[in-house]
Amino acid sequence: MAERKVRWGILATGGMAARFTADLAGLPDAEVVAVASRTEAPAREFARRFGIPRAHGSWEALARDEEVDVVYVATPHAAHRAAAGLCLEAGRNVLCEKPFTLNAREAGELVALARRRGVFLMEAMWTYCNPLVRRLKALVDDGAVGEVRGVQADFGLTGSFPVGHRLRDPAQGGGALLDLGVYPVAFAQLLLGEPSGVTARAVLSEEGVDLQTGALLTWEGGALAALHCSIVGATPNWAAVTGSRGRIEVPHGFFAPDRFVLHREGREPEEFLADPADGPHDGLAHEAREVMRALRAGERESPLVPLDGTLAVMRTLDAIRAQVGVRYPGETEDDDTGRAGAEAAGGAGGPVPGPAGPVPAPA
Repeated sequence: MAERKVRWGILATGGMAARFTADLAGLPDAEVVAVASRTEAPAREFARRFGIPRAHGSWEALARDEEVDVVYVATPHAAHRAAAGLCLEAGRNVLCEKPFTLNAREAGELVALARRRGVFLMEAMWTYCNPLVRRLKALVDDGAVGEVRGVQADFGLTGSFPVGHRLRDPAQGGGALLDLGVYPVAFAQLLLGEPSGVTARAVLSEEGVDLQTGALLTWEGGALAALHCSIVGATPNWAAVTGSRGRIEVPHGFFAPDRFVLHREGREPEEFLADPADGPHDGLAHEAREVMRALRAGERESPLVPLDGTLAVMRTLDAIRAQVGVRYPGETEDDDTGRAGAEAAGGAGGPVPGPAGPVPAPA
């Protein structure tokens, strides 16, 4: 692999699969060689659209394709456990879209399977691979704002999401938290690690998914994170990191920013801009490059998106959902805390829960 292109397989044919495939086309050391869908027709159409040589009419056929080095799983997140698990069992390396799975139990099962099979696995948390976010984290780690005291982040959008839309469908893991809230949670934990306490409230839909959710995360050192997500209102999608000696503001699109501003005591504000040489600031190529770098280095997971970090984020999402009263079909009480997922991967227990109880759903 070190002397040839990395051969990608694409599992699913929706919008994310198309966007990722288009970004791979701009990487000279990447080649998309196969695509799969549940049926042959959409796979063939996707292959025709992107000039992919092989189209598989089942996930199993892609998992067995020996000409594929790594599979990108872009199904709706309720299917991540099944799709990624199938590929891992077959010995395929996997990049799986976020949220990684529906809950920490499923995430732990995938991590344990990848480690047992000795194959690469990474969540497609593109934010962690973004060069400007990495620069922000390095500044925070180097003490540019002093001791971190607080993080704020929100991600909200509004649109026509009728009953049956995937964002309103419990069977597809619908709701604001898993689709959008994963970003504020992941951003806070990138800087502060797994919280010791979680308190959350939400407004729920008639179907039982969260329309908007607010969460307060706490850490034993005294830091707080105030996070919000919504599918009923377009928020600024901004973030801020406040420390004992300054703050960093990301004015828009913190999950794939084009700039941020560092404010320090006694100094003029410093603006940091995305470097055009890195490629589009909001592109998916950054995570693809990290996967290919890790594969060529013989690594089984990425230091930028470590599996233990993915499990920690899933435990926090589980704790939030347990408090606001969102449970998906087939989940059990163990899934509310993430204990089963942590145990499956040999990790720590779930987060310390806070006060329970969702905000009543609107009439």
